[in-house]
Amino acid sequence: MRRHLASSLVFASLSLPLLALHAAAAPNVLRDQLVAITQSWVDAIPTGRKDVWERTLTDDAVLVDEFGHTLHKHEAVASLSPFPADISGSIELRHPVLHASGDTALLNVEQYERESFFGQHFVVRYQTLITFVKQQGQWRIAGSADVTIPTAPPKLQVAGLQPADYVGSYRYAPTHAWTFSVRDHVLGYVTGAGRPFKAVEPIARDVFMGTDDERNLLIFRRDAAGHVTGLIERRKFNDLRLRRDAG
Repeated sequence: MRRHLASSLVFASLSLPLLALHAAAAPNVLRDQLVAITQSWVDAIPTGRKDVWERTLTDDAVLVDEFGHTLHKHEAVASLSPFPADISGSIELRHPVLHASGDTALLNVEQYERESFFGQHFVVRYQTLITFVKQQGQWRIAGSADVTIPTAPPKLQVAGLQPADYVGSYRYAPTHAWTFSVRDHVLGYVTGAGRPFKAVEPIARDVFMGTDDERNLLIFRRDAAGHVTGLIERRKFNDLRLRRDAG
């Protein structure tokens, strides 16, 4: 009996890692399957393959793009057409993460898009959340939502830029101000004492872009005499207005 018990324990000790490995492998198999479906789906965009979208999407699928536009299946399929000769693109799926429960699964994945537009080349990264449902034994896309991943844009050389013009404090409330200064030939600001220095990058004379994830525009305003008197931070299509302190 003791020998039988010992044998059983040895068998159990060998079996448990195998069971755990099988449990871990199953989600990976499903993840790879859903990634393959997604890859086929996005590969159909440049060629305008409506048949791929017809079979990949559920009839009531809802797609939200990076601009917040919502499309239903019939609208999305109808919008497809092959790219013109001077435009091409591809999407690489990166870092897929699967969350599955029964016949529903969420795939969180980065879409790394390369585009050629009349000889110019662009890279755009999207974070995408895709909802899959299993219908009649087939996984289909029931919904997706994209957001653009912030990436540093190319730097611009602005002729005649005078960073010293913008040095000073700009106030949006009596007790709240941003203080601009130049450090190591770079213009930037702090939002309060002890706060980190935020560099800004020039876009044009009097127009800068933040270097954080939001990439807001900073537009300095001048009076009739050409003196900088204020600042507008354009954030998410809204303007925060700041007035420059005198002196």
